[in-house]
Amino acid sequence: MASGEDDALIWTRPEPGTRRPKFTRDQIASTALAVADAEGFAAVSMRRIASELGAGTMTLYYYVRTKDELIALMDDAIMNQVLIPADELPSHWYDALAMVATRTWEVLVHHSWALHSLQNAQAGPNAMRHFEQSLAAIADTGLAAPDKFALLALVDDYVRGNALRAAEITSDGDIESAVRFGQSQLATGQFPQTRELFGGRDPRDVFPELLGDMSDHDRFRHGLLILLDGVAHRMNLSLPD
Repeated sequence: MASGEDDALIWTRPEPGTRRPKFTRDQIASTALAVADAEGFAAVSMRRIASELGAGTMTLYYYVRTKDELIALMDDAIMNQVLIPADELPSHWYDALAMVATRTWEVLVHHSWALHSLQNAQAGPNAMRHFEQSLAAIADTGLAAPDKFALLALVDDYVRGNALRAAEITSDGDIESAVRFGQSQLATGQFPQTRELFGGRDPRDVFPELLGDMSDHDRFRHGLLILLDGVAHRMNLSLPD
């Protein structure tokens, strides 16, 4: 690969080589995450991060050339939070994959804005480490490479889809409008199964009963274990003792 192509990725360039650089990429990324967590991703800009660090905007460009590179640093910082210390990863594939999936879900829910805003971020070294750790979790299953990839993709789809649902924020006005629309549609008689589900009651009263008293975290774990039980049965894998 030509050097010009290498330079297109922030990960292929060393950090500024002064003996005492004023800032590090980790500092820049953590500052950007703090702003996004507090105010949303729209508040993140090179000017804002420079201000938070007490630097001029042009100084920040010495460390990070573009907004895309800043986004890449943010994504990699999040992926670092997903990683599990190697000595804490269980030996059984089921428990290990459950731990990786749960940690990933917890981090994504904590940084829920990232589910949309960092979709196109350049994959960095911590994303590679996360994938490596996920493969390590199922290394002893005896699955062929395509089946390993399919299993990880299946779990990742569940994790991200559930995190998106958990992160949904609906205003009271939106809920009221949805209830009115739903009730008007039920009145047409075209949705008998849905009408039976609600039993003529206000959906706002029924949904809590349907969801039960589990927290979002417990509901995620419940679904994850059902998924892994199904995987074990379908792929003829052992379950933990």
